[in-house]
Amino acid sequence: MTRGGFQGRGKGGFEGGPWHHIGQFFNQGPGFPFGGGPPFARGRKAKRGDVRAAILALLAEEPRNGYQIIQEIGERSHGAWRPSPGAVYPALQQLADEGLVIAAEGEGRKTFRLTEAGQAYVAEHADEVNAPWEAMTPHIDEGVFGLFDLARQAGAAMVQVAHSGNESQVEQAKQVLIETRRKLYQILADGGDQE
Repeated sequence: MTRGGFQGRGKGGFEGGPWHHIGQFFNQGPGFPFGGGPPFARGRKAKRGDVRAAILALLAEEPRNGYQIIQEIGERSHGAWRPSPGAVYPALQQLADEGLVIAAEGEGRKTFRLTEAGQAYVAEHADEVNAPWEAMTPHIDEGVFGLFDLARQAGAAMVQVAHSGNESQVEQAKQVLIETRRKLYQILADGGDQE
C-alpha cells in the first residue's frame, strides 16, 4: 500500500490494468468516493464570470499557477466545482490581456499574480470578486463528509481483498458487505434518535 492510495501487484499496480479505474475510484482524497459532492446535495452550477471571479479572488490572496487555482477551487467547494484547464487558462490569458494579472516563469510553470491595476480592480469590485465557489459548495453536515470518507476507506479495503484475496477471503468479504448493507437499512428502519 502506498501513502494515500493502493499499489497493486506487479509493475505499476493498478495502472493500465483491469484494476485501474477501481483503484482510481478509491484513491481520491478524503471526502466523497464518487467524485465531487454527494448527489443529494448540490450547490448551484457555475455561471458566466465565475471562473474569472474565482481567479481574481485567489490571486488577491497570493500568486498561484493554473494548476493550483484549479485545485484550490476544487478544495474550497468540497469537490462540487472543479473548472477545467480549458476554462481557467483562457480566463488567465484574458485577465493578462486586460492588464489585471501578470505571469512569471519559474520551475517550468507560469505563476500568476495581480498587477497594481488588478489589485485596484479587486478592491473596487468586491461584489463581483467574492468567492463564487461558496454558492456551489454542498450544504451538508460534517458528519456526512466523515461517513462518506469511511465508505471510501471501506471500499479501498474491498478493492484490496478483490485484488489480493483468495476465493475464501473474497466470499467472507461478500458476507461482510451483505451484513453491512442490511444493518445500514436497519438503522433507517429503526428511526434512530429524533432531534
